[in-house]
Amino acid sequence: MNGTYLIVDATFLVPCIVMQGLTWRRAPAGHGAALVLAAFGLIVLTAVFDSLMIAAGLFTYAPGLISGIRIGLAPIEDLAYPIAAALLGSAAWNLRRSSPEERLQRAEPDPDARTPEDRPR
Repeated sequence: MNGTYLIVDATFLVPCIVMQGLTWRRAPAGHGAALVLAAFGLIVLTAVFDSLMIAAGLFTYAPGLISGIRIGLAPIEDLAYPIAAALLGSAAWNLRRSSPEERLQRAEPDPDARTPEDRPR
């Protein structure tokens, strides 16, 4: 077992995890469940289609560079890509949302604003 691909995976998964952590507080309710569901779907699709492509002989992995653990014919190292995509896509979505403090400020009424009842008739 060699961890070459695992090291490569870690070099881009760690920043994705950090980005997700930094943007998590902007996430809406239910975001965690949606992220897990999306990541699971991407992992299943990757495992299925990678297995089909490997079986068709489109590409192979050097046995000495992978862990040896496979889902179908796809090595687990190849599943880091869909996980990174889910984490980074989710972090980007969270970044475009306003922070909880900004939402709270928008929800507070402006003390200088006049309500219809306050207007002179």
